Amino acid sequence: MIIDKSDSKKLTGKSGENQMKKCYEHVVKEVLPDSIAEEMEIEPGDVLLSINDQKIKDVFDYRFLIKDEYIEVLIRKPDGEEWLLEIDKEFDDDLGIEFENGLMSEYKSCTNKCIFCFIDQMPPGMRETLYFKDDDSRLSFLQGNYITMTNMTDEDFDRIIRMQLAPINISVQTTNPELRCKMLSNRFAGEKLKYLDKLYEGHVEMNGQIVCCKGVNDGAELKRSIEDLMKYLPFMRSVSVVPAGITKYRDGLYPLELFTKQEAEQIIDLIEGYQQICYEEYGLHFIHASDEWYILAQRPFPQEERYDGYIQLENGVGMMRLLMTEFDEAWKRLLEDEGACGQLQKIQRKVTIATGKLAYPTLQKFADTIAARFPNIHIRVVPIRNDFFGETITVSGLVTGQDLLAQLLDVSQEEGGLGDVVLLPSNMLRSGEQVFLDDMTISQISESLGTDVKVSEAEGGHLLEAILNPLYEMTRNNENFVYVKAYDN
Repeated sequence: MIIDKSDSKKLTGKSGENQMKKCYEHVVKEVLPDSIAEEMEIEPGDVLLSINDQKIKDVFDYRFLIKDEYIEVLIRKPDGEEWLLEIDKEFDDDLGIEFENGLMSEYKSCTNKCIFCFIDQMPPGMRETLYFKDDDSRLSFLQGNYITMTNMTDEDFDRIIRMQLAPINISVQTTNPELRCKMLSNRFAGEKLKYLDKLYEGHVEMNGQIVCCKGVNDGAELKRSIEDLMKYLPFMRSVSVVPAGITKYRDGLYPLELFTKQEAEQIIDLIEGYQQICYEEYGLHFIHASDEWYILAQRPFPQEERYDGYIQLENGVGMMRLLMTEFDEAWKRLLEDEGACGQLQKIQRKVTIATGKLAYPTLQKFADTIAARFPNIHIRVVPIRNDFFGETITVSGLVTGQDLLAQLLDVSQEEGGLGDVVLLPSNMLRSGEQVFLDDMTISQISESLGTDVKVSEAEGGHLLEAILNPLYEMTRNNENFVYVKAYDN
């Protein structure tokens, strides 16, 4: 990294020429250690006014303008003094600044009322942020969120293409314009499909998503959508097909029904047929069925190579296969370590793993594998029934603290109880925190159960270590897991 600030200027006073409208002023929240910003003496509370004499509308502008090797950054200090910082750096180097507003402008909310919207199926009384419907293209680029494109303009897409912001993740649902208007309850939703052509012509990488609703966009409509979207290969890299989530709070909403085992089999067969066609021509399987379909159809998950590098992992496509692969690799490494295996044979340990019903069969197989090799390590896997949203919701990421506590309290009264520790997957909690959807905390759960509760990362090797290692803490990032050290003392 090369930084040259020798020619930087301090502009005293409040220059009218450089004074920006309030909406284009961005307050610095944090300066990362050892960053360019720290070297340039930018501090929290400073205000970014412009880069290369251009106003910064939002994070798209910011990311685009800081790419160059030479940039001029105008900031205003809390005392009103303005500094023009001239920076020579490596191309694409980040400045190391975080702003009070991550998008550097207001979030765009969803203007649709989709027939499958999960937020519309939420009970009242939860924290306010859970009811916000985002539909912001910047979150698609930054966080992988999926957008409907219904609140976007030609100018928005021109900017995406000019800046080559990718990937852009699109909630397609259907390529039938009339049906898309119906599904999104938005009379403009169909015509917005034209932007797929615009992104394709601009060579912008895309991913798509189809939330499949029984009797609405499945069957012949799903076939049509797949074939239409295949025309955007190779710039549309993947499309996931996921079943609509249905909670018990659907009074007054569109009457959706659950898919049957036979219907899940039909959807898998349709998708896998097109996977072969796409792979032969483009080297991509392209269209993917989420894990729920395979569990509902009682079919084995596809092999790892069929997931194209797990492009659609956040949509539940390949999560179970990846977890199984990671566990198998960590298990193999462990068995190759004779010293660790010898010590584990001496360990007496009882572990309870709580999970959603979706992951239960896979985790139970892990438990059986471990028990067969180390018979003194007793593992109980508890599938948590989702009473809060309804039993049709089976993912662990939507398990609430109250459901978890109530059902684990029942287990604690049974023979053997909960054992030495209760393990939870990290996706049960708010990102980076120890809080469940209903604001209960890990410490509250642990205190009520009278048992140690620990969190395991959603990674097979970390899960194996958490099960076997009494000193496990979720802080390890290394790929080679070593168990023997935990038992040396």
